[in-house]
Amino acid sequence: MKDFIYQGQPSRVVFGAGSLAHLEREIERLGARRALVLSTPGQRAQAEAVAERLGGRAAGVFARAVMHVPIETAREAREEARRLGADCAVAIGGGSTTGLGKAIALESGLPILAIPTTYAGSEMTPIFGITEAGLKKTGRDARVLPRTVIYDPELTVGLPVGLSVTSGINAIAHAAEGLYARDGNPVMDLMAAEGIRALAHALPAIRARGDDLEARGAALYGAWLCGSVLGNVGMALHHKLCHTLGGSFDLPHADVHTVVLPQALAFNASAAPDAMARMAEALGAAGRSAAAAVFDLARDNGAPVALRELGMREADLDRAAEIAVSNPYWNPRPIGAEQRGEIRALLQDAYEGARPA
Repeated sequence: MKDFIYQGQPSRVVFGAGSLAHLEREIERLGARRALVLSTPGQRAQAEAVAERLGGRAAGVFARAVMHVPIETAREAREEARRLGADCAVAIGGGSTTGLGKAIALESGLPILAIPTTYAGSEMTPIFGITEAGLKKTGRDARVLPRTVIYDPELTVGLPVGLSVTSGINAIAHAAEGLYARDGNPVMDLMAAEGIRALAHALPAIRARGDDLEARGAALYGAWLCGSVLGNVGMALHHKLCHTLGGSFDLPHADVHTVVLPQALAFNASAAPDAMARMAEALGAAGRSAAAAVFDLARDNGAPVALRELGMREADLDRAAEIAVSNPYWNPRPIGAEQRGEIRALLQDAYEGARPA
């Protein structure tokens, strides 16, 4: 049997349709009295509804979260939390909003209560990312892990179908890399396979009927599992490329994950055959590689499969490859400066939307 170390993450999960009704109880459990509610500009109405529900426990609303957490936005939010005397943050939305909450917690230690409305999975990880001077820097710190997460499938019904699909494949990426992570373990393998399976079944059902609450719940369940995997193991090539493309070229987060994942899996397939076999099985992909199965899941459900669809310029692929190999993450197949040409070829395939063989 493989030797491993497993350490659980100390977070509380409240899961179920209508579970937003427990918000006040969960704020009380944190011992908080003044919550700053965070959201993106597009979800201000939801944030204001949360603040209204909290009544006197709401310190205010900061609805300026954006992708990749620019350092300037993080500083504004930290200052607003100080000015209002907030003693916790409630982040309602996707990874951008949870990321902003983490940026506040990183400096202040403020506890975060996350209410995910996408399948990003950031709420289950101690990983933070902040973009400064065109480079996205990531790290791990126990202070940024949300103390409580409320998963309410009813809050995801309004998530557009297209974004639901890309957000779900973003979640699959977390579990996929967990299956071949250097610090992986059998517990994470089980969670990864189950999370991938749940999402692979839920996404086509959501595309068929966006208000299918059962499918929405299954996708949120899968996202929770996949996010938990990401929170417990290290990241590899796929996440390095996505952080590079998102942070340095301002491409949409979930879409980038959707496009890059099949290519990153194809690149690593020969170095992690057991992980690829488990992934293909979880995807229900008899007779196909894991890389091709993820590509087909995206394409067949209307998601983008090419970087050029996202606004990436072919002329920037050289620079993207250079950034990615200059400070690489661990990966089962080497991805240092010597492999720059191979990474550049991978990015070309991602740019063109080539289906992995």
